[in-house]
Amino acid sequence: MDYNASGSAKMGKNTPRHSEHNAKGTDKNPYGAAAPKAELLARMKAAVEAKKAETKKAES
Repeated sequence: MDYNASGSAKMGKNTPRHSEHNAKGTDKNPYGAAAPKAELLARMKAAVEAKKAETKKAES
């Protein structure tokens, strides 16, 4: 028997099966530029306020 031809299966290439939702160059992440810190903080504060309002509404 020729054991030279046998071997483990080839692993898949290291590529994703789909494109990422935040890939560089898209609307959410244009050209790989990082969002300004002030903008990030504003979004985080808005999310916290929305969550507080939601929980307060649920308690009532």
